[in-house]
Amino acid sequence: MARQREPEGPPPAQVVQKVRLRYAKRGRLRFSSTRDFQRALERALRRAQVPIAFSAGFHPHPRISYANAASTGTASEAEYVELALTRSVDPATLAAALDAALPPGLDIVAAAEATPGALADRLQASDWAIAVRGMDASELGAAIETFLAAERIEVSRMFKTGLRTFDARAAVILMRLDTAESLAVLTEVVAPECAILRMVVRHTTPAVRPDDILTALRAVAGLEPPTPPLVIRLAQGPLQDDNATVADPLAAIESVAGA
Repeated sequence: MARQREPEGPPPAQVVQKVRLRYAKRGRLRFSSTRDFQRALERALRRAQVPIAFSAGFHPHPRISYANAASTGTASEAEYVELALTRSVDPATLAAALDAALPPGLDIVAAAEATPGALADRLQASDWAIAVRGMDASELGAAIETFLAAERIEVSRMFKTGLRTFDARAAVILMRLDTAESLAVLTEVVAPECAILRMVVRHTTPAVRPDDILTALRAVAGLEPPTPPLVIRLAQGPLQDDNATVADPLAAIESVAGA
């Protein structure tokens, strides 16, 4: 049997620390894809001289873990990524350096040393806001009541394996009307005449996305947004079932609010 080839040179440096980052996609950068952000982050890591760890093998790559990224076109205040580092750094200093190296609109919001367990396991639900310009709040409110009264609402979406039908109602923990004035992030991007849908959605398989919820509202309540909705993820993290809120996945204590 032929001897298996091994990469030349010394083995990669050991991981001594993992840091988790919360970042935002704002403005026009909400149209950047996950791959766009990956390229931007890797360039920022080089500019900021972050001691990122690399994998072994013939084609080493940065040890970066991405978790549950929002769809292209969706704004977000709560995207997460985990970095493996070859030496210990101060998370706040790292966050500031990366934020300066990233383009405006891809903004580092917070950083913390990783706690035990996988980051993806802590992302159990998302808190969403959907703003619709030109829609009357009473019309949206009536559609919400119809949605919440239904026991099951099936929607279909095309996957790589083909068309799949699933229940969009079961994943929705909370749904209500909201106002831009109640959320600081919305006052910067949402016009006062917008009707705003606020909802907490459990992460399921398959994932129930905001556009699935809009499809369900169209099916059961005839809701037809007159303009393209602006979708913003406000938070994602551990789901607090007792009060239907989303906690901060970077916090050591899961009850800390995420939005």
